[in-house]
Amino acid sequence: MKHFKYILSLCVALSFGSCSKEFLEIEPQDRLTADNFYKTPGEIKAATASLYGFPWFDFNDKFFWLAGDVMSGNMYYTYDQEGQFFYFSYSGGNAHLTSGWKGLFRVVSYANSIINDMPRAAAGKVDQVVIDRALGEARFVRAYCYYMLAEYWGDVPIVENSTELVATNNLFLPKNTRSSVLEFVRRDLVFAADNLPAADAPGRVTKWAAKALLAKVHLTLASNLNDAASAENFTKAKDYAADVLTNSGLSLMPNYADLFKIENNNNPESLFALQWMEGSYAFGNSRQANWARGSQITGNSECWGGGKSATYDFVSSIEPGDKRRASIFMSLGDHYPEIRKADGGYTYNIVSRDPNDQNIVLEGAAPVLNNAKKYIVGSAADTDGKVSTGQATAINQYMIRLADVYLTYAEAALGAAASSSDAQALTYLNAVRSRAGLPAKSSFTFADILRERRVEFGFESMYWFDVKRAFYRDANATIADLNAQQREITYQRDFSPNAADENSVAGYTVVPPPSPIVIAASHMWMPIPASEIVTNALLAPSAPAEDYKF
Repeated sequence: MKHFKYILSLCVALSFGSCSKEFLEIEPQDRLTADNFYKTPGEIKAATASLYGFPWFDFNDKFFWLAGDVMSGNMYYTYDQEGQFFYFSYSGGNAHLTSGWKGLFRVVSYANSIINDMPRAAAGKVDQVVIDRALGEARFVRAYCYYMLAEYWGDVPIVENSTELVATNNLFLPKNTRSSVLEFVRRDLVFAADNLPAADAPGRVTKWAAKALLAKVHLTLASNLNDAASAENFTKAKDYAADVLTNSGLSLMPNYADLFKIENNNNPESLFALQWMEGSYAFGNSRQANWARGSQITGNSECWGGGKSATYDFVSSIEPGDKRRASIFMSLGDHYPEIRKADGGYTYNIVSRDPNDQNIVLEGAAPVLNNAKKYIVGSAADTDGKVSTGQATAINQYMIRLADVYLTYAEAALGAAASSSDAQALTYLNAVRSRAGLPAKSSFTFADILRERRVEFGFESMYWFDVKRAFYRDANATIADLNAQQREITYQRDFSPNAADENSVAGYTVVPPPSPIVIAASHMWMPIPASEIVTNALLAPSAPAEDYKF
């Protein structure tokens, strides 16, 4: 991790500052500084290390989990502008939606600065293989950003050279079609797969990460079953996934819970993860601060997750005996020895009171009587100082891990069929289920894959992408499924004379929603932030999207 920490300081020295040109989020480098910097392999590696942490903060801090966990129906949270994702009531003026958009384009601008400045500055000083590997890293990161932009917003502007656009005063780009954006992603990933090494320092992406994302992109393209190229894309997705699973040498972690411990950052299952550190705001992972139930867990006041729960619907989707459950959310009686180590561990109660004064509630009942566990690691004392104020926790944020590739292979093998008994696909699907302590399947459907993915990656902010592929396969059925979710059910304390104890589920009654959330097909695409449209009318909903000229 030292090279990642080094570059975060280096980025400040190189003045990767933010301009206010809306979606371009230009991050200019002084030309002379760039020319003088990229003169050794070490300096180039240091520059590409900047792509793994700090620039992602604005996207990761709120938007990623609001879209991936709250909007998808996995997490219950209804407060203010964050709660608008739960209700699908946000508009282009939502602050978190705007941060997500700008945050992704900010990462794109970091990648573009390397792609456009580094080869010229390094030419004749550094071996071409080193240059191409660095370009592979930057183009992989850019591709990942554009894959997400395409899935969240659909038609978006493709920006390849921010500096050139500013120099020519070409700041008002049109939207490019989603098909163009995904083709742009595919080309970047093919380059990355061809030029990245098979192995690198821990935390660095390799060709296997690029091929894993290529598999996901082709799976996304294939999910439009009416497309003439659907079958071909299913085959490509399966082939890319098979290459990773057969040749990468990577393996699943034996214990699911171990995936979410700081000491297992960059483990053999991790293909691409954001690299966070303790220390100061925007350099650490803010998930614990946003999700932790209370200071009894974090050891500080950064714990804003008391009102966040796994939804009733998500809880209901988990099969009995699934070992993953307690690593995703805490429920009554769960014990976590890694939290509050000095006290012998932390046991989850619905309500916790001060042992010295029972009138003082230390931890109150959550809306669905559970709270998040994934990415919750405890206090600084529990983690040897890897948690600090400033919302900075040094736990990586998974973006692609090997279990994803296992299930991508199975989904691609299923293709457009109603069910499959493909032997290799079952091997991979059942490997994921076996780790979870669940019985093997002898055949599977798309619904089986969707549920497996929902639980396996629960609270990893990925489920919205799965919902989108389901939507491409069958829009009407997916909208019906979303509207059938029991996402709004909560629990209320029963204060009747014979009610059970506050730390018994029987002491609460189920509260159905007053009126159900109605989700429409139009909700599958987010609005471009209003502030961007004010600046550039070409981004307005009525403005046509253009095919990109490659």
